[in-house]
Amino acid sequence: MQVKKDNPFTLTFGRKPNEYINRYESLDAIVSTFEAENPVSQAIMIEGVRGSGKTVLMTAAQKELAAKKNWVTVDLNSTENLIEDLAMRLSNEFKRPTSAIKSGFSVSVGGFGVGINGGEAPNEIGIIEEMLRHLADKKKKLLITIDEVQHNKYMRSFASEFQILIRKNYPVYLLMTGLYENIYAIQNDPALTFLLRTPKIVLEPLSINQITKQYKRIFDTDDETARRLAIITKGYAFAFQALGLLYYEYGDELPFERILSDFDDMLDDFVYKKIWESMSEQDKKIALAIGENTAKVQSVCEKVGMNSTSFSKYRDRLIKRGIIESSKHGYVSLALPRFANIITSYT
Repeated sequence: MQVKKDNPFTLTFGRKPNEYINRYESLDAIVSTFEAENPVSQAIMIEGVRGSGKTVLMTAAQKELAAKKNWVTVDLNSTENLIEDLAMRLSNEFKRPTSAIKSGFSVSVGGFGVGINGGEAPNEIGIIEEMLRHLADKKKKLLITIDEVQHNKYMRSFASEFQILIRKNYPVYLLMTGLYENIYAIQNDPALTFLLRTPKIVLEPLSINQITKQYKRIFDTDDETARRLAIITKGYAFAFQALGLLYYEYGDELPFERILSDFDDMLDDFVYKKIWESMSEQDKKIALAIGENTAKVQSVCEKVGMNSTSFSKYRDRLIKRGIIESSKHGYVSLALPRFANIITSYT
């Protein structure tokens, strides 16, 4: 799809769009916590469903801290060996002319290296600690960011070492994003008990009022039209961008039903297929039983053949995953916009 050059919306995950709803409270919570003289935690997790804006919030916090003179930031790849990745990225960071790190050693992918003069180089942990000592001497802090954390052997090793670095009083901080199921698995790993106490920021839907204001200003339209568009998004960050992009492009050219059809295709292709694939068969039956509108719990239970006790376990997990909501006792609805319309095509 060809997009106008001046279109302020984007579908690129993780990049801060020209037009987006700032989560001031969450951003301030991260920055103020890490900037505190005696921080309550040196790690924070950002949790949310796919497309909820986790990476954008993490990136905003990273940029705000990186702009300060006393911070160094590094991004790690959650699918790689995190300790090795950190050592190599820090080594690259301190190869700059301002580096106070000794020359004469290199880092190898295997975890140890040979110095330029034939001497043995430090392993990854030695390199990391050397860099952190240098940062501490310069009264600087290190922010490590990991997007979409995975519960795997790399995370176990990294988290264990990170805890050791904190015990040694190094100025190291960790900001991670992840899906509910991955963060839950990490926090409940017996080997990673300290992460169970790590503060979480669970991303709620964006404000419908703020989306309305944004749409009204960008599209130069009336309150009613802007609010109608905002309500369609249900506050879902990706939907705010996708619907905005389409309406900016075609609002004056195509029938609104065609725009909604293209909107459904975007939701389907970019996020909903992956969300659907990650759901259990019983989760899928519940979502289909709820349908497009708010449904009574009793009715859903009857459709899927469950009692209320069994259903409550699935409901609680689906709420935590950001797939359904239950703002009124005895009722549930799908939290994601037009999810019911799209998932019916999967069956």
